[in-house]
Amino acid sequence: MPGPDHAPPAPTPPGTAPVPPVSSSPGTTPAPPAPTPPVTPESPHSVPLGEPVSAGAGVPVGTPSAPPAPSAGFSGRFGGSRESDPHGTPSCGQPGPWAPAQPGAERGTTAPPQPASVPAPAATPAAETTDPVSEGEAGAPGGAVDPWRTYDPWAKAAAGRAFQQNGAAVESTGQRRRRVRRALVGGAVALALVSGVGGGIVGAYLERNGGLGDIVLPQASAEPAGRDPDSVAGISARALPSVVTLHVAGSKESGTGTGFVLDDRGHILTNNHVVEPAGSSGRIAVTFNSGDTAKATVVGRDSGYDLAVVKVTGVRGMKPLPLGNSDNVRVGDPVVAIGAPFDLAGTVTSGIISAKERPITAGAQRAGSDVSYVDALQTDAPINPGNSGGPLLDSRARVIGINSAIRSADGGADAETGQSGSIGLGFAIPVNQAKRVAEELINTGRATHPVIGVTLDMNYGGDGARVAAHGNEGDPAVTEDGPGARAGIEPGDVITEVDGRAVHTGEELIVKTRAHRPGDHLELTVVRAGKERTVTLVLGSSHGG
Repeated sequence: MPGPDHAPPAPTPPGTAPVPPVSSSPGTTPAPPAPTPPVTPESPHSVPLGEPVSAGAGVPVGTPSAPPAPSAGFSGRFGGSRESDPHGTPSCGQPGPWAPAQPGAERGTTAPPQPASVPAPAATPAAETTDPVSEGEAGAPGGAVDPWRTYDPWAKAAAGRAFQQNGAAVESTGQRRRRVRRALVGGAVALALVSGVGGGIVGAYLERNGGLGDIVLPQASAEPAGRDPDSVAGISARALPSVVTLHVAGSKESGTGTGFVLDDRGHILTNNHVVEPAGSSGRIAVTFNSGDTAKATVVGRDSGYDLAVVKVTGVRGMKPLPLGNSDNVRVGDPVVAIGAPFDLAGTVTSGIISAKERPITAGAQRAGSDVSYVDALQTDAPINPGNSGGPLLDSRARVIGINSAIRSADGGADAETGQSGSIGLGFAIPVNQAKRVAEELINTGRATHPVIGVTLDMNYGGDGARVAAHGNEGDPAVTEDGPGARAGIEPGDVITEVDGRAVHTGEELIVKTRAHRPGDHLELTVVRAGKERTVTLVLGSSHGG
């Protein structure tokens, strides 16, 4: 049933004054007042007297208006216009689809004919559904969609034209899938960026701080303690128990040196200059690698060879070092030196044999001491003060030399002790020579020296060793009936070779001679009056001091 707002305007009875309209919409021509129908009990939905009903926009004054089409909307009592509503949704409390239909406004009917001068609005079937978007586009300025004019929560969504309650269009299935896909791709990109940045920050922190927890450093697992017997560690392990440190104290001076065990009777070999400060009444203490200490006495010493033997008593379990053969040594052979440099007991250094038969002189550093002439083994194994008397070992832990001297650079002395350090030039007495001297010192308390029986001119500046014109203290330069005299050597002769090896100074001739034993045969090249000849002699013997 149509509501009262949809009733067609009734003709004005004659003699009745028209009621002016309450208001009109801006931009429209005011409609003539509609005649007021009589109020009868049969019209419960009639408009009360004095309350006008607005006519449709655009209808001239004085012209009867045609009833509005159902789809063209209607005017409320407050003048607000409303779009077509196929469901008859009430507006501002107006009756809805349950209100009785007005006569002539049934569904499917058209509006009454309009006068010829006024075009009648097109009739729209009530069953026809208008396009809310089209109406919104037509009613909104600039063709924009007005969601408030198209919103209908009861309407069925047209294909691709459904709207949400806020007026926005509802996405289709394809649109939703594309939106979800774009969201997933964007999320993946954002996650990758965040992961990369975060990973870089975490990596930098871990690299700088070493981790998030307590630092645990990697470490190798335990290994067997043994080493290759020919390695430096293996050689040291076998030799250290036989190496000792000597602390010597005399009435005027003291010193520290090294020695090694010769036999199980307590004999220890060292340098003469190590024990020399003790004199005849000094004290010598021997400290073993185990830490045990024993008192030692001098068995014998020889300044010419710079060797000495001391002995300890009451010590059990001493292990002698095996002796090698210095004649078998070759330049470049690996060696290990053990000693107590600067009183640092048990110090191990290693190197090679850098030269053989190097003639050196040592001693004469103290008043009254003799000069030592040594045909030495040269090594680059570091040797320092305190290493003197210690063993120089081959690759099988056998003694091939006794460390005795070093060559120091100028200005290389220690500031506190005045002792200079190693520059890689160390010298050792060959073990073959040391063995003979040690045996003589142990057996007799004295060592013998091989001699030629001539006095040398140590100031000669030419090449070779020249026999002096006169001997010491008025003695003849060539000992009567001595080895040299028997070989035909005369004062003024110049000896240039020994056993085919050149000698350049008198010191070298002494060194070459003392490298032999008394009784050995020597072949000498002698120059006299510009003529060269070769002589053979048998070395004599003298007792050293």
